Amino acid sequence: MMKRLSHFDSAGSPRMVDVSAKSETLRTARAHAFIRISRSVLQKLPENPKGNPLEIARIAGIGAAKRTWELIPLCHPLLLSHADVDVTLEKNGVRVISSASTTAQTGVEMEALTAASVAALTVYDMVKALDKSIEIQDLYLLEKTGGKSGDFRRKGVA
Repeated sequence: MMKRLSHFDSAGSPRMVDVSAKSETLRTARAHAFIRISRSVLQKLPENPKGNPLEIARIAGIGAAKRTWELIPLCHPLLLSHADVDVTLEKNGVRVISSASTTAQTGVEMEALTAASVAALTVYDMVKALDKSIEIQDLYLLEKTGGKSGDFRRKGVA
């Protein structure tokens, strides 16, 4: 049987989920994104006149995690106890792994996903002048812990 979507009321109208009856528990989440960039462009990253795209993307992702509730209409504002973004140069592009945690009544999956998304978009913005064919790929939740639904870990994730 399929679960009922919690962001819709019985009439099918969108609503913010009432989490007031839920217990505050430790919630964590990690998300992933990959930015495919040609090797010739990757070699030029250290010379980027706008600055270090990887570090700027990291900071942008952290800032985005903190503002997720302003970007996603039905998200709850959360006081994050931690947010971080690792941005790693690889032979075919840039890998982003974001993490977020809080002690709250609802999870931080959207904060981790938003951080990964904005970090990836920032890398694109920083290098788009060199190549418009850059691709943002594989945005997904790696894992989450805490809450009523329990823990989730994507298969194949270490």
